[in-house]
Amino acid sequence: MSSAPCMWMRGGTSKGGYFLESDLPAEPAARNEFLLSVMGSPDPRQIDGMGGADPLTSKVAVVRPSNREGIDVDYLFLQVVVDQPIVTDAQNCGNILAGIGPFAIERGLVPASGKETEVAIYMENTGQTAIARVSTPNGVVSYEGAATIDGVPGSASPIPISFTETAGSTCGALLPTGNTVDVIDGVAVTLIDNGMPSVILRAEDMGITGRETREELEANAPLKQRLEAIRLKAGPMMNLGDVAQKTVPKMCMVSAPMDGCAISTRTFIPHRCHASIGVLGAVTVATAAALDGSPAAKLAVVPQGNRKALKIEHPIGETTVVLEMDDAGAVESAAILRTARKLFDGMVFAR
Repeated sequence: MSSAPCMWMRGGTSKGGYFLESDLPAEPAARNEFLLSVMGSPDPRQIDGMGGADPLTSKVAVVRPSNREGIDVDYLFLQVVVDQPIVTDAQNCGNILAGIGPFAIERGLVPASGKETEVAIYMENTGQTAIARVSTPNGVVSYEGAATIDGVPGSASPIPISFTETAGSTCGALLPTGNTVDVIDGVAVTLIDNGMPSVILRAEDMGITGRETREELEANAPLKQRLEAIRLKAGPMMNLGDVAQKTVPKMCMVSAPMDGCAISTRTFIPHRCHASIGVLGAVTVATAAALDGSPAAKLAVVPQGNRKALKIEHPIGETTVVLEMDDAGAVESAAILRTARKLFDGMVFAR
């Protein structure tokens, strides 16, 4: 296979190729070989492909009509590793998710209904469901609007996304070890999965302030080695097995917030520092911040009440997560605001 129809989109703070499943090879190995070639992997520059030499711009969405009751489309996220010949479905992506609703409407999988169209999306990677609300005035997707998200210049049409039943979607439980706090290599951590398997630990315990830039952290070789050592031990504890070749769990270092936020973050995904924070990563950090006794909770400023809006600070701004809690303090649902934009629609070519 040398070409396929493709829509390239920015979803949230990520970017990648959106494909109908029917337009890709049915056999996973052939599909992955095609996508590696499309992206130009393995190559640190991805110079011979569409990838942007960064994990955040080397992503793929595979979409199909759903046969599930109450669901419009099924969405499979694939991370195409930049410098290795790896395509993995071991994680979800809430940023690329932001483009699924518009893409499904554009491709005719979901009819536009009024000024706003709800699209129910089943996320195959983790078995979760999300509801995206897409602006569709005059029966077509509108990408124009006044909504802004940190990390993306300008404004666009808002795409509110709500999540339910995310706890333990990959690891089998919100806290796969059953503990709010575990200790790995002498460092207190929270091993947690509320949509994104993550290891939450204090920045100061890793010898940093948590105010460093992405570039400063990526240049800190001892820090990266120590994070990876902890990650490799956390994998089996989180029911993920050997994670040496996996993109989960993510490693999130937290510190006290600034500028009215709930908590500050610096996240490795897992070997590159995130320019901001992933959508489901933000949901997971917000959940950790609401757990009494966790490393995050001891630093966080968490509002009272069953409905909590937590601003999660990251290197280029903040992402707001709205948690709905039950009377026992458990998270029932989470919502987040994203935007998306269609960049091109046509044919993409492999070697």
